Amino acid sequence: MADYVLKYADGRGQIHQQVATAGSEKELRDKYTQQGFLIYSIKPRSAGAAISGGLFSRRKKLDLEKFLIFNQQFVTLIRAGLPILKGLDLLADRLTDPKLGPYINAVRDEVRNGTLLSEAFRQQEIFPKMYVTSVMAGEKSGSLTEVLERYISYQKVALAVRKKVVVSLMYPCVLIVLVILLMVFLVTYVVPTFATLYTTMDARLPAMTVALITIGTTARSYILLLAGGVVAAIFLVRWWAKRPAARETIDKIKMKVPVAGEIWTKYQVAQLSRILGTLLTGGIPLVQAMETAADSLNTPLLKRAIEAAGKRVREGQPLSESLKTSGIFPGLATDMIEVGESTGALPAMLNSVAEFFEEDVNTRMTATLSLIEPAIMIVMGTFVAFVLISLYLPIFSLADTIH
Repeated sequence: MADYVLKYADGRGQIHQQVATAGSEKELRDKYTQQGFLIYSIKPRSAGAAISGGLFSRRKKLDLEKFLIFNQQFVTLIRAGLPILKGLDLLADRLTDPKLGPYINAVRDEVRNGTLLSEAFRQQEIFPKMYVTSVMAGEKSGSLTEVLERYISYQKVALAVRKKVVVSLMYPCVLIVLVILLMVFLVTYVVPTFATLYTTMDARLPAMTVALITIGTTARSYILLLAGGVVAAIFLVRWWAKRPAARETIDKIKMKVPVAGEIWTKYQVAQLSRILGTLLTGGIPLVQAMETAADSLNTPLLKRAIEAAGKRVREGQPLSESLKTSGIFPGLATDMIEVGESTGALPAMLNSVAEFFEEDVNTRMTATLSLIEPAIMIVMGTFVAFVLISLYLPIFSLADTIH
C-alpha cells in the first residue's frame, strides 16, 4: 500500500485534494471513478505537489487550541442529532483555523466514501494518536460523544497546565535576556569609550581596569563575528537536537539538572498519567493505551521506558511493577498506581497521580523561580558594580595625585 496525492472533482463540480492510500495508482483511479468522481491527477505522495501551499509536503504541527474548538463544535452537532458526515460538512467551511480546513475536508471525503471516522483521521497523519485511538474506541462502543467529551476535558486540563508553566517561565527568561543585553552594551560600548579616554591620559591603570578594557576592545572588534558564531551554534544545536539519539541524550541531561530535572520528570509523569487515565476511562485496553500514550509523549527517553513497560504488562506483570523497573518514575507515582491496580480503580488513581504531580510541579516551579529572580539581580548588580569600579577607579586615583 502506498500514499497518493489525489486531485478530483465531485458531482457538484467542487475540486478536492487529499492523501489517499491504495495498492496502485490504477486501483485508486478505478475506485474514485466508479464513485462518479472526475480524476484530475494522482501522484505518489513523496513526489507529489504539496496540497494547499505545502500542508502535506511536510509534517505540520496541529494547533491544539483550535482543534479543541473544532471538537467542541463537533460534539455539539452530534448531540443535536446530526449525522457525522453532515456535522463535518457544516464545520469544514467554518473552522477557526484555516490550516485545519484541508485536513477536515479530507476526513469528510473519506467518510463519504465509506471510511470509518477514526481511520479517516489516522490517514491525515497530523492528528494525535491519542485522539484517533479515542475516536476508534467511541466507534466500537457506540459512545462517540462521551469519548470525545473526555478527550476535550483532558485537552483543556493539559493546555491549562502547559500555559501555567509557560507563563511562569516567561518573566525569568525576559529578565535573563535583558541582563545579557545590558552586559553586552556595557562591555562593547561603555568600556571602549572609557578606553579611548584613558589612552589620552598618562596614568597607570589598575589591573582590573586593564583586564576589563582588553575584554571590551576585543569584544567590540569581533562583535559581529561573535554574534554570527552564536547564531550558527544555535542552528547547529537545533539541527543536532532533531536527531532521535540526540533527543534522548538531551532528555538524560534534563533529568540530571539539579531541581529543574526533578520538576521536568514530574511534569512528564503527570502528562503520562493524564493520558493513560483518559484512555482507560474511554475503554481502551491497558496495553494499547500504553502504546498510544508512548506515541503521544514528546520525550524519547520516557517513550522508550513506556514501550518497555508495555512489553512487561503484555507478559503479565502489573503496571506499577513495570514502571518501577524503568527507574525513571518517582516511587510515589508507582505506589499510587499499585493501589489503583489492587482496588480496581486504576483510571481514577491515574487521574489522581496527574493532579498530584501537576500541583507539585506548580508549587516547586513557583518556589524555584522566586529564588532565580533575585539570583539574576545579584549577578547583574555584581557585574555592573565591577564595571563601574574598574572604570572609575583610575579617575579617583588621578584625583588623589592632583591633590
